[in-house]
Amino acid sequence: MSLALKTLQLKARYQVYTLLAGNNLSKMHGEGYDFSELREYQVGDDVRKINWTITAKLGRPYIKELHANRELSVVVAAMMDGSLYFGEDNLKQHTLTEIATLLGYSVHHNNDLFTGFNFYTDHYTLTPPTKQLYHIEYFSKALYEQEILHTSLDYKKAIQTLSSHIHKRSLLFMIGDFLEPIDLSLLAQKHEVIAIIVRHREEEKPQKLGEVILDDPKSTKSLHTDFGTSGIQNYLTMLNAHDEAMQTHFMQYNIRHTTIYTDEDPVEKLVRLFV
Repeated sequence: MSLALKTLQLKARYQVYTLLAGNNLSKMHGEGYDFSELREYQVGDDVRKINWTITAKLGRPYIKELHANRELSVVVAAMMDGSLYFGEDNLKQHTLTEIATLLGYSVHHNNDLFTGFNFYTDHYTLTPPTKQLYHIEYFSKALYEQEILHTSLDYKKAIQTLSSHIHKRSLLFMIGDFLEPIDLSLLAQKHEVIAIIVRHREEEKPQKLGEVILDDPKSTKSLHTDFGTSGIQNYLTMLNAHDEAMQTHFMQYNIRHTTIYTDEDPVEKLVRLFV
């Protein structure tokens, strides 16, 4: 194990046992878990909880209250391809690894079940449900060392794989840069999905470079272009349109999300998700 990875893991473990200790990982209210009771509908209740059979029989709306199992199933899915290979020192990949490691240690600290998926190209590796710290750290190592340059991820296939493999309702963290269109509706219907977007500042505020040769990190292709004012404006127009569509998608399916930049401390943004 490299010194850099070991330092990353030690930092994450320390933060989990100090800053994250006591914060609940989930705001799930137990939809789809064990039955608790029926009660009359009150203003402000989620209409999706209405039991229509009982409502029809009694002539008044009733909702089914459920409670979550004490043991939480947490799935961390890393979406990895060449687009993470941006900036010096491969910071996006390292930030993604740190986030996944923080989540893994948090799950272990809460004595919940951790499952890890590492998606790349049209392949994936799976860390089966575990409470063992060794397996979580091995997952962290795999993310840190994954070769991503000149690779492209099949997002549709990754979503289908997740849907077919996760049978128990889970808290599902999707981590990636979300620079490609991705449909999380299938997963959001079955699980509580949280999207964690990893970005480099210069992806959203690029510098003028003039005439340059740009290498595509997702392929072996190169593009000779003038990346000046007009080129940057065209790029930002497309990026903003993509991000706005993604935000709309998240809102439509009640997907909580946050953006973590490579120059930020991930733990601060994660804490805000759970308070």
